[in-house]
Amino acid sequence: MFHYDYQTENTCSQIISLDLDGDVVHNIRFTGGCNGNLKAIPILVEGWTVGQIEEKLSGILCGRRPTSCADQLAKAVRSAYNKEQDSAPEGIIAALEM
Repeated sequence: MFHYDYQTENTCSQIISLDLDGDVVHNIRFTGGCNGNLKAIPILVEGWTVGQIEEKLSGILCGRRPTSCADQLAKAVRSAYNKEQDSAPEGIIAALEM
């Protein structure tokens, strides 16, 4: 399991913490932001893949902001996945891509 903390931009939440198992996302936690919504999102997307989260949440806006906590989660999971791939030994990456 790969743990990742993502610093958000232009949202009320400040940090999104998550764990990755390959491309499957677990244990999402938001620091700051709208308490109710940010408790619901992690429950709804628990066990989803990076691609599924990006497909459903990318581009969602919050009011006049150019992003939202959901959109930032999509960015966070992609960033975590890319970082995990960069730090994984070559053999593991090849096995995951099969």
